[in-house]
Amino acid sequence: MSAHEAGALHAPGYGSVATVPAWLRPPDDTNVLLPALWARTVTRLTQGGAAGALEVGGLDVVGLAERFGTPAFILDETDFRSRATAFRDAFAEAFAAVGGADVYYAGKAFLCTAVARWVAEDGLHLDTCSGGELTVALRAGVAPERIALHGNNKLDFEIDRAVSNGVGRIVVDSLTEIDRVAEAARRYGVRQPVMVRVTVGVEAHTHEYMSTAHEDQKFGLSLSEGHAAAAIAKILALPELELRGLHSHIGSQIFDTGGFEVAVRRLLDLHAATKVQHGVDLPEMDLGGGYGIAYTSEHDPLEPKALADQLAAIVLRECRGLGIDVPRISVEPGRAIAGPSAFTLYRVGTVKDVPLDGGAARRYVSVDGGMSDNIRTALYDADYSCTLASRASSAGPVLSRVVGKHCESGDVVVRDEFLPSDVAPGDLLAVPATGAYCRSMASQYNHVPRPPVVAVRDGEARVIVRRETEDDLLALDVG
Repeated sequence: MSAHEAGALHAPGYGSVATVPAWLRPPDDTNVLLPALWARTVTRLTQGGAAGALEVGGLDVVGLAERFGTPAFILDETDFRSRATAFRDAFAEAFAAVGGADVYYAGKAFLCTAVARWVAEDGLHLDTCSGGELTVALRAGVAPERIALHGNNKLDFEIDRAVSNGVGRIVVDSLTEIDRVAEAARRYGVRQPVMVRVTVGVEAHTHEYMSTAHEDQKFGLSLSEGHAAAAIAKILALPELELRGLHSHIGSQIFDTGGFEVAVRRLLDLHAATKVQHGVDLPEMDLGGGYGIAYTSEHDPLEPKALADQLAAIVLRECRGLGIDVPRISVEPGRAIAGPSAFTLYRVGTVKDVPLDGGAARRYVSVDGGMSDNIRTALYDADYSCTLASRASSAGPVLSRVVGKHCESGDVVVRDEFLPSDVAPGDLLAVPATGAYCRSMASQYNHVPRPPVVAVRDGEARVIVRRETEDDLLALDVG
């Protein structure tokens, strides 16, 4: 995203004239929902007191707002778990004949004890990238051997916690970290399984801050500079460590497998070289995650089965070409499971029509949340959609910008969307596909407490992460 010293709204692309993105078209009916953007049980009620309102899990959002307040993340448990099991089953089937595959839910997308339990109950593994995430996983009762620990700068207490609890893999990210993990394993008298995070030199076609396998970034050990090979040799020389295999992650919000094809080829070349040079046939290989989801009508993500089948074809072809056995594969979907399963429910506070150059105008619809519960628009230049959630409307569409309540000009939630022209204070808006990274990256900017996460299923709702209060904020203020 382009930057400007006066703030994000002054950067190129925001302009002074209300232009419509090429992918956004005025709808014939603003009440229609695009299924790709929403959790599976989200519909509009056709009868009853809340007719026209959104319904999720058998509950209308008007009632949810009255009961739990706004803003709130509304998480469809059935949708989340069905997406998780779809990945589990698709990869199990695609790799069934060649050693199998494991699916690690990437906890950084969204993690709490309830979600960790769902993941474990549904037969997935869990990927963590901090001591806090690891603690949540352990508190939820996830079997330690089904947990992975990532991170480019793991602290000593995080390594100790992982080793002492017997996590199934630590993904080492530097040569110095190898020594620290080995020292912890000696101290606890265990042989710790590890994988080597390899920077394979593949640049995913995504935002710069979400691209993680090109050379000039903080993650992993370079393949081209020989650092990954040096890490392999170092680990194999340490009896306290068990090298399970190689790991790669090429980025996020990826919609095709082209980048994975190059990454797999380079990983398997190193995999084969390890057997030749050290006589070791590494049993596993992790291809990472980064699979995209639909935030707007412009996005067309792969379904889990298509993704698994395409990745299996790539791995099998490359292994045959090298004359090697297929290692056990693991993948790490996070956004693709959590993202579409939740939406954020806001209440409108103000509506303004702001005149622009050339006689145009832009409608600003302000809601009771903002960049403290969804920083992705400002941070990644991300696009979102939204809909009027508390009622149906027959009013014509008007190009609108949904903004938050924070004292910041860049506090934009949805940059461009056609909303009914009669949207007014008190209405509820719903922003879909906010299940990944929104609550995880939420802040207390302007001392605004973070929203709750409300799980819904089969006509029942329960809080799985409670709303922060001002007392919670003050509890941290020792002054």
